[in-house]
Amino acid sequence: MPYPDSEVLNSLVARVFHIDDVTLGEPARGLIARYRGRLLNEDSGAAYDQLAHSLQAYGITPLFRMDGNRPVIFLVPRKPDAKPTRVSVNIILFVLTVFSVMLVGAQPSGSIPADPAGQLLFLTRSFLSGWPYAVSLLSILLAHEFGHYLMSRHHHTRATLPYFIPLPLPPLGTMGAAILMQGTPKNKRVLFDIGVAGPLAGLVVAIPVLLLGLSLSHLDVIRAVDGTVQMEGNSLLYLAAKYLTFGSLLPAPADFAGASPFVYWLRYFFTGRPIPLGATDVFIHPVAFAGWAGLLVTALNLIPAGTLDGGHVIYALFGDKARRAFPIIVLVLFGLGLFWNGWWIWAFLLFWLGRVHAEPLDQITPLDRSRLVVAALMILILVLTFSPVPFSIFSGV
Repeated sequence: MPYPDSEVLNSLVARVFHIDDVTLGEPARGLIARYRGRLLNEDSGAAYDQLAHSLQAYGITPLFRMDGNRPVIFLVPRKPDAKPTRVSVNIILFVLTVFSVMLVGAQPSGSIPADPAGQLLFLTRSFLSGWPYAVSLLSILLAHEFGHYLMSRHHHTRATLPYFIPLPLPPLGTMGAAILMQGTPKNKRVLFDIGVAGPLAGLVVAIPVLLLGLSLSHLDVIRAVDGTVQMEGNSLLYLAAKYLTFGSLLPAPADFAGASPFVYWLRYFFTGRPIPLGATDVFIHPVAFAGWAGLLVTALNLIPAGTLDGGHVIYALFGDKARRAFPIIVLVLFGLGLFWNGWWIWAFLLFWLGRVHAEPLDQITPLDRSRLVVAALMILILVLTFSPVPFSIFSGV
């Protein structure tokens, strides 16, 4: 489709923008024209909608940007729509993940029979015993991903259905799930809404699952099994849930090793040390472990970097200035890796993949007051769900 001449484009842009100067580009290189000046309307979101609608018939997409304190409008060729994905792939991966999670969540009991038929029955019963964990964890992950997906649909931003990643190994049986954003968010508000919808929806399911699971759990004394102690980490929200259920901060040490309770808990929360042998702790039911995993997934996704949910939030808040926080985040994760080396893997992945943000078409329109309140809530949720030491494995004790 041939693009209209510059006079037509200028007249369309002039309806929303006072033009100071125009630079024509080459459509083959991805730029039709650049306009510098100022918006005629303080409502930049409405101005973008008006201009985008008037250019739609010509196959042109406007981009709103800032050049210092000066607004700039770029006109670029509209990208072709993404090809539809095969839903069968999503279904196959989800079914494989169900089996993977059930396998990891299986709770075998009794001894294995000697006869082949008995062994088959034993394995089948053991496998099916993983359903409480599988239903709990997958409900949280489904809520999280469909929060993103449905919000994308609400804002007319193309996105795939969730892709689940099976991993039939402890501790979770899955590497989680993800949707792929096939369209570009219209503005920061849309990017923000899509980013926060997943963690909020997942947390709405994870908290009741956790409380239900804790009600099915029991207290006991931590002892080494074959010289090894394995423990799930603590977040502020997990500590509060255990306190609400059992009436004490857990694990409750036999003594505080000469330190004040505050110093003991501050050290233990951030380092997982000292090893709490002899302490009373909750031995969690598989449903509770799924709820705990839901809090962990929420926190990991809210790390404010790249295309993670937290990356969408921080970019919607600060735009390109958000990139300045990236080295600090990586350094913090490297520091936390001294107490749980899994953070080194996360730091490497973020360093490799986390420097790219999803940039909306309109980068001028800021978040409104209600979204700023939700942004503060997301920061609070990150603080409450973040576990400095997600897993502790002590060997040779």
